[in-house]
Amino acid sequence: MTEIFFVLTVIYAAYVIFSVVNDNKKEKVIDDSAPALMSVTTNINPFLPEKAMAQPLVKPVTKTAKPAVVKSGLKNPVTGEIVTSYANYRFMKRWIKEALVSEGLLEKIYKNNELSDEVEVKIKEAVALLENNDNYRI
Repeated sequence: MTEIFFVLTVIYAAYVIFSVVNDNKKEKVIDDSAPALMSVTTNINPFLPEKAMAQPLVKPVTKTAKPAVVKSGLKNPVTGEIVTSYANYRFMKRWIKEALVSEGLLEKIYKNNELSDEVEVKIKEAVALLENNDNYRI
């Protein structure tokens, strides 16, 4: 019973805080339907001509082309799917495991209970060789 009362109190406190914050935001919104005030433009610096004031003081910065970033990952040549995280064999996509076997880099697809330190070293070497294969490169 105490837990339910605590949860309800926290929800109510969050609601009150949310309502107060939203009321403050609503007060700050300017009503566009009100008649516009007469705006007066004045020359802030009377010593500069208006043409000089119209020109920006700072030249705009042009964006330069960024060097191409080499992304690491494997691409499935059949479907075109790109996988960037494949470090852990247990969570590796099935098509990557099948590609390792079809390319002759591994003898078989290992089950999770068959993984040992020696097997994981073989798998990491095989994945490194697969990354260098042109068919699977991004």
